[in-house]
Amino acid sequence: MPKTAEPILKVVATNRKATHEFEVHERHEAGIVLVGSEVKSLRDAKVTLTDGWAHIERGEAWLEGMSINEYPWANRFNHETKRKRKLLLKKDEIRKLADKTKLRGYTLIPLSVYFKKGKVKIELGLVSHKKQHDKREDKKLADAKREMDRAKKAGR
Repeated sequence: MPKTAEPILKVVATNRKATHEFEVHERHEAGIVLVGSEVKSLRDAKVTLTDGWAHIERGEAWLEGMSINEYPWANRFNHETKRKRKLLLKKDEIRKLADKTKLRGYTLIPLSVYFKKGKVKIELGLVSHKKQHDKREDKKLADAKREMDRAKKAGR
């Protein structure tokens, strides 16, 4: 395999609600600290991202609200479903994200969870809330694009 090939990604879950509710300004990839039963449950795609958010606390990034269901065969060694999980980012990235979330009023939310080279990665989005008129405008653009695609298909 050539060295320029992209690594294979296995997407476990995406936060589709995020692109509707928020405007994504930046995307960052982060590792996450998990226990064994959480990884097993992620391989079965038993995760919910819609209520998750990330924050910076004492120079460390933390992810809260993301729910990873219990792994049925882990019995007494199972994990809490909605526990606080540490995110693995470089210090410079953490510092920049902390500045942007405090000063500019942005929010950090998980956009997707995936496996990359056997490691679990989280795609974080630096987002701001969309106004109601922005949501309407996005819907109009999507409808117009859909109509153009239909017209192209019918014209063939």
